[in-house]
Amino acid sequence: MEINNNHAEIGDEIYFKSGIKGVVEKVYSNSVIVNVTENNTDLEFKGNKTVVGHKNYKII
Repeated sequence: MEINNNHAEIGDEIYFKSGIKGVVEKVYSNSVIVNVTENNTDLEFKGNKTVVGHKNYKII
């Protein structure tokens, strides 16, 4: 997996919280809104969407 320190853009696939993948839907100055596409954890997301801070994900 390539580690990219740049901020994600709309449409980028990201990986976070050791087992969750998603596609970026909106970009803010400190975070992104993600549509969760793969969840290998016990966490649940209402509407399969969540907010992730830029320092908390890796672009796939």
